[in-house]
Amino acid sequence: MRHGEIPTPASFRSTSPLAPRRGDRAPGRSEGTGRLPALGPGAVAPAPSAVDPRAEDEPAIHEECGVFGVWAPGEEVSRLCYFGLYALQHRGQESAGIATTDGASIRVYKDLGLVSQVFDDTVLTNLAGHMAVAHVRYATTGATTWENAQPMLGPVAGSTLALTHNGNLTNTRELMEAVHAASGEDLTGELGRGSSTDTAVITALMNLVSATGAPAGWDHAADRAEAWPGLPPAPDGAPAGGEDDGPAPDVASAARRVLPMLRGAYSLVFMDEHTLYAARDPHGVRPLVLGRLDAGWVVASETAALDIVGARFVREVEPGELIEIDGGGVRSTRFAAARRAGCVFEYVYLARPDTRIAGRSIIAARNAMGAILAREHAVDADLVIATPESGTPAAIGYAQASGIPYAQGLVKNAYVGRTFIQPTQTLRQLGIRLKLNPVREVIEGKRLVVVDDSIVRGNTQRALVRMLREAGAAEVHIRISSPPVLWPCFYGIDFATRDELIATSMSVEAIRDSIGADSLGYLSVDGMIEASGQPGNELCLACFTGSYPITPPREGVIASLAPASRGREGAEPRPSAPRYISPDLITMPDLATGSTRATAPKRRTAPQPQTIRVPDGARPGAGAGPADPAPAPEEGHPQ
Repeated sequence: MRHGEIPTPASFRSTSPLAPRRGDRAPGRSEGTGRLPALGPGAVAPAPSAVDPRAEDEPAIHEECGVFGVWAPGEEVSRLCYFGLYALQHRGQESAGIATTDGASIRVYKDLGLVSQVFDDTVLTNLAGHMAVAHVRYATTGATTWENAQPMLGPVAGSTLALTHNGNLTNTRELMEAVHAASGEDLTGELGRGSSTDTAVITALMNLVSATGAPAGWDHAADRAEAWPGLPPAPDGAPAGGEDDGPAPDVASAARRVLPMLRGAYSLVFMDEHTLYAARDPHGVRPLVLGRLDAGWVVASETAALDIVGARFVREVEPGELIEIDGGGVRSTRFAAARRAGCVFEYVYLARPDTRIAGRSIIAARNAMGAILAREHAVDADLVIATPESGTPAAIGYAQASGIPYAQGLVKNAYVGRTFIQPTQTLRQLGIRLKLNPVREVIEGKRLVVVDDSIVRGNTQRALVRMLREAGAAEVHIRISSPPVLWPCFYGIDFATRDELIATSMSVEAIRDSIGADSLGYLSVDGMIEASGQPGNELCLACFTGSYPITPPREGVIASLAPASRGREGAEPRPSAPRYISPDLITMPDLATGSTRATAPKRRTAPQPQTIRVPDGARPGAGAGPADPAPAPEEGHPQ
């Protein structure tokens, strides 16, 4: 069987070179025994599907993915990945996957569902090897189908590539056109098997560069200017990575060639049979960290994932950096100059409270957001309560700064959102009561400050205010620990369309009246920056200000590449060519639909003024210590 091909069910124990039919799925656990069949190189064995039939009154804000990778000979790397994914489950609940290698072949096991639903002990035991990459996904591009679950596989330079991705590319259309120009409709890898994600495009592009060299007609001068501002043009239009435009001889060379071609947000963890790789986009929009085990290395989306597997934090993967890990140690090269623009919403909501990003404790940042919110929007009240769990750290900070007592006024049902039983219409009408229940004994007769992290459409807050009043609250004052969300995110957060964002069409007073609160206060942009502990010109604030650090898609963005033939009911048939959406209609990162209102997002044209840092430890990478054999590369010059 050729590298990178997925065997059909009939060829699981054979070496047939035949590629599978589109939509074929290899069997997972066999009935009764739960045993995983023997797998060939690049084999994929999905577990039983577990599509979540959630029915919520208002969708939450979701981040796209969590990535994890480990190089640890002698360790059970599949189990390290399993627990690492547990720590990252909040970053994606729609699918999970692990790929492992023993140096000779790669095995992948992935499916829809939570980590605990996809994997069991038998599966993990059969995923043997010394190195692994793993992924949890929330879909912002591509449908929620098995074909779009990660890791993604593809042949590259005579090896098999297993790749995971957190983020969202903004030039997927151009990249896909380059792949089609070279390959026509005869697509290989995950694109040929029906994936409709930008991650599949990256694997296809890696294969293309390793097989035939740089795509014909690609503007390498633009790549170089984007990657290295101010650097003189390369001779003869050479690729930005500084290598020639012939076929890339290995995965590392292909990566150095492809990474400068990508635009948007990407934290990548990938591997072939011998080396673990990690790369982060030049703006560092999504977090990615490096950790040390006693006998190995770990890369992960958040430091919390390092903690759970017993790894010591070493440093962040720097923006524009490519790391290679194998038996020879850790090597670092830079494919682009760093221009930091980390997502501020990681501090507001996305990251776990026990994570640190850019040297700042997330829980400390959220406490500070609540404290600044109390300073900016004080009110006479008897109790501060949180909308659990996301509003809790800010509510504690608000209470501490204001001197108003904090109490648990709402109890959250942590399991209702993941039920396999469809609610009846009667239960559906209860809406938020299925998730939150007020504690009457705590709130009755009290003037309440209710702290939450954000307002999207206002449905949840409207129902919450009504529920608290019915439980006897004398007054309800809503405080939001972030500014109003006004603009779409193109970098991997699943906001609603701009038409559905309540703040785009209502003033703060109108929103207060709409949700029925006695008062409403949002944290200011300056207050949010101050609480993050980062300079304002090193943060992406686009969803609050409309100032984009990376140019949004200009000539239409791909809506689907090749919709998968399996998955949820109602999947559309495969079109003869990719479908595109005009930029006039793009107002959300899931580009399968567009808004009815045109938007005019602008690119950041000048650095924002710096703000005072909140002292909270040194930034990672500044003196990582002798245990780090791969310090962050120097700024300003390609290596």
